[in-house]
Amino acid sequence: MYKEIIICSIVIIIVVALNICTENYTKESIVLISDNLESLKENMLSEEQNEEKINSQIDNIVNNWEERYQKLAYYIEHDELEKVKTELVSLKGNIEVKEYEQGIPNLNNCVFILEHIKEKTALQIKNIF
Repeated sequence: MYKEIIICSIVIIIVVALNICTENYTKESIVLISDNLESLKENMLSEEQNEEKINSQIDNIVNNWEERYQKLAYYIEHDELEKVKTELVSLKGNIEVKEYEQGIPNLNNCVFILEHIKEKTALQIKNIF
């Protein structure tokens, strides 16, 4: 009986530790991408729009997302991650044709989906039941 209690305790500790690690990585990834998107939004809405800076920012955001997507896909639903990718591709397309105003809704949707993912993956009572 004593061995079973120790084994169960170890398993619970491992599960909780892995959950903490994945939640921290998710939060870090979402904050990074969201902050970059907000910076991009400011540049897109500014009076003096620097096309090179905006293009480099969206490329940087897409590259960061692609790198983080690989790890996030291990423990987050692929549908949620694909929604972010779809919005980023639409945003990048609007930026490439210099339709900045039409790209703002894609940017806002992307930030909303990212926040939804963060809330959904958090260890909270409402997510457990």
